[in-house]
Amino acid sequence: MQELKFSRLITGATAALGLVLAAPSTASADRFDGVRQTIRQHMLERTVPGVAVAVWKDGKILLEEGFGWADLENRVPANQHTMFALASLSKPLTSVGVMTLVQAGKLDLDRPANDYLGADQMKIWIGDPRAVTVRRLANHTSGVASGNQFLYGEDARDMMSVSENIRRYAIVAAPAGERHLYSNIGYGVLGHLIAQVSGKSYEQYMRQDVFLPLGMTHSSVYLAPGLERYQAIRYDFDRKPIPDYLSAEPASAMVFSSVHDLARFGLFFLGQRQSDQREILNAASREAMSREPINTKSIPTRLATKSEGGYALGWGVHDEGGYRTIGHAGAMSGVSTNFILVPEENAGAVVLTNTEGGAGSLHLALLKSVLPKWRESAPPPAPASVANPAFQPPAQLAGRWEGRVHTPEGEQPIELNVLPTGDVHVRIGGNSRFRNRSTLRQPALLNDVKFENGELTGNTIAQIQTADTRHHPHSVSLRLTLRGDVLNGVAVAAEVYEGLWGYGLPYWTELRAAADPKLSDAVVR
Repeated sequence: MQELKFSRLITGATAALGLVLAAPSTASADRFDGVRQTIRQHMLERTVPGVAVAVWKDGKILLEEGFGWADLENRVPANQHTMFALASLSKPLTSVGVMTLVQAGKLDLDRPANDYLGADQMKIWIGDPRAVTVRRLANHTSGVASGNQFLYGEDARDMMSVSENIRRYAIVAAPAGERHLYSNIGYGVLGHLIAQVSGKSYEQYMRQDVFLPLGMTHSSVYLAPGLERYQAIRYDFDRKPIPDYLSAEPASAMVFSSVHDLARFGLFFLGQRQSDQREILNAASREAMSREPINTKSIPTRLATKSEGGYALGWGVHDEGGYRTIGHAGAMSGVSTNFILVPEENAGAVVLTNTEGGAGSLHLALLKSVLPKWRESAPPPAPASVANPAFQPPAQLAGRWEGRVHTPEGEQPIELNVLPTGDVHVRIGGNSRFRNRSTLRQPALLNDVKFENGELTGNTIAQIQTADTRHHPHSVSLRLTLRGDVLNGVAVAAEVYEGLWGYGLPYWTELRAAADPKLSDAVVR
């Protein structure tokens, strides 16, 4: 009776959520039944509308299946051909596009990327311009600042072109090779570079020269004409549909694909090409993409050791489950994805979902089902419940700093007052004669202040006023490196957009220690 009651409760909850989670019949039971149950339970706990998964080994797709809904409102079930947005899982696919041009002799990984960009040049504020290479864009060590732009619904009509985005926001704010800075804008540059070198648009090149030769018929940048009916609608945390949106960096985040197509891609990348696939990359080119991962925490950058994880050319490289793995995850509004390959075992798995946070660790359940030697990782130690220590500014940082925020529409003044108490006051913009008449130009506190590896970071309610920041309210994040008597780096205007991913627009910022160390403003109350 207790078991029957529990079964009814689960059935009722499932119906209320609108999920297609019917259990398989005994006749169809197989070794993946436990995985299916894990997926169903995960969807119930996280209210995920739709999931599609695939797992492959030794040249064969062993499971490809959809769960729940691609479209809740119209009751369209998710299946192996449903096209989900991939978010940052787009990056390894873009890197494959880059490598096809390298293999064809049309592109040199170690040549300055600006050499290929024509009039759409990146602005290199610091370091050697020749060191900002194609390779460093692909492994995120180019120094290009992090940032992104998404516009939704009717607002998307105002999205700037990729060319304009590069001219405004592809700024090199750290010397190339100094540190690993994960950059969506950097991958937007790579997509434009593909277009410049190939003579096709990025969308055309990826469809015609990467996806279709691999038999990936349900893959495209955005949704190619005729594929709209396969789309997985994206949902917010309340299971409400999110309006369609555009990105200023489509090569970073806007590939759509299915688990069937990504399984075929995984088989190809592992050297298990199917009979209807062309070898768009040879073994040496594929191996080069994951051969030299960069340690993502070392400053200056260096190659990761065998025991460390790192980032190579579009791939994250890690030790997991007792194996060396390569893969990538993705997240943005209404999207959560994960793709992983285990070359040693000729195996891989992919999870695609249509809500943020929906993929979780389902890829591990898939791999465990086909890799008996997979080892459970020890859970990370629980974080100590110790309050973060108060910020104590070093002597060389304390005092008043003055400088400029450089925007496409001109310079805006910026001041930092670093108090001995650890408070940091920020003022951006405004004419000093009228400061006291505008609350917007009054100094604001810098929150979450840290000074690590010579870098000052924090967030503030100060404003950077440009045409691009006026779509929605924003806050400002500072990421400034102390270099002698200069602080430089970026001020990022980060949109506040009701739970959806908006914009993060980086602006080159440089300050110098003021001649008069006395504070010019009263303490912010």
